[in-house]
Amino acid sequence: MTETQTPRDAFELLMAGNQRFVSGTPEHPNQDAARRTETAPFQQPFAVLFGCSDSRLAAEIIFDRGLGDLFVVRTAGHVAGTEILGSIEFGVSVLKAPLVVVLGHDSCGAVAAACSALENGQTPGGFVRDVVERVTPSVLAARAAGRESAEEILAQHIEHTVDLLLERSRVLAQAVADGRLAVVGLSYRLVDGSAQLVAARGLDAVAPTAS
Repeated sequence: MTETQTPRDAFELLMAGNQRFVSGTPEHPNQDAARRTETAPFQQPFAVLFGCSDSRLAAEIIFDRGLGDLFVVRTAGHVAGTEILGSIEFGVSVLKAPLVVVLGHDSCGAVAAACSALENGQTPGGFVRDVVERVTPSVLAARAAGRESAEEILAQHIEHTVDLLLERSRVLAQAVADGRLAVVGLSYRLVDGSAQLVAARGLDAVAPTAS
């Protein structure tokens, strides 16, 4: 279904789609009836995308992809529990995707709420509290390293999530060690639509990102 074989190939394919989206020249690939028929019996996505649930981060749109291309998992603030880890492992071990992407973005409500909670000691109620508490370690680590700006805190949270996936999942860590998988972190800019590389594990070199 896809000729993509390596983590590098998958990463470049994904970023090429983002560049088309940024430039306003999307091709809308794999979105027709033929692709629908082709993917009905099975799927072989070239990337697992673990992103924030924000309504402005529709993965297939911002990376200009279509049916069967991306295995998408999303939570507020891209916080990772066991169900998320299992879903990502499924995409890698069963569907054989060679790339896992952690996608964060500026003006993230979960990150802002974690910062606010640390400043005023007040956290949201309900299960939103759990989301905020899972983002808090990233904010604390950023501040401990002198990274105070919103952009720096976001980058810290994305990188922390990348490392968390590899620390908690032996399946993902082994796939990276074997050269079968790359796990990268991208920071999305809402205004211009670009996705910037902020963390990479398993790529042989840094590929160009959207500008």
